[in-house]
Amino acid sequence: MHIYVGELACCLVSMVEDSLESIVSEANACTKCRLCETRRNAVPGEGSRSAKVVFIGEAPGEKEDDLGRPFVGAAGKLLSELLQSIGFKREEVFITNTVKCRPPNNRPPRKDELAACMNYLDRQLKLIRPRVICPMGNSAIRTLLNQAESVSELHGVPFEKDAIIYFPMYHPAAALYTFALRKVMEEDFKKLKGVFDSLV
Repeated sequence: MHIYVGELACCLVSMVEDSLESIVSEANACTKCRLCETRRNAVPGEGSRSAKVVFIGEAPGEKEDDLGRPFVGAAGKLLSELLQSIGFKREEVFITNTVKCRPPNNRPPRKDELAACMNYLDRQLKLIRPRVICPMGNSAIRTLLNQAESVSELHGVPFEKDAIIYFPMYHPAAALYTFALRKVMEEDFKKLKGVFDSLV
């Protein structure tokens, strides 16, 4: 009985001590996969610790790797514009990726890299406890939702899982390469605002 109580106390202390700051520190020092060998900076994520909406992309790009911040390049500028279009401020949401380090040449993250990084994302979501999670792009959708369908089939359609609303979206980078997707994303963000307003 004494051992059980001690183990429980240790577990509770560990839970109390976990924080977004500790995740940042761990990610910055992480060597769990090969991405640590080529990164300049880890990119743990940023935003409000009480965010009601979390946006999750695939992986940091070159600009993010340089600065250690998520979505600070051209795709990040578009994301900020889309947020503003529905009355959201960037600092009110939380923005991160499925992996916290840039894959070489912006290749998709590999399964073992995703698995090595999932603990960080899981802990972030448990600490933030968002009402809505927006996986952006095929990689994030498949990682978070285990869905075989592509983003073209799932975008803009909310569904509930484990008491959280998931709202799949195109990745903002896709709209930079395919201009027609900009309008699609604008419409999806309007739908997202409707979903969010229905929960408030």
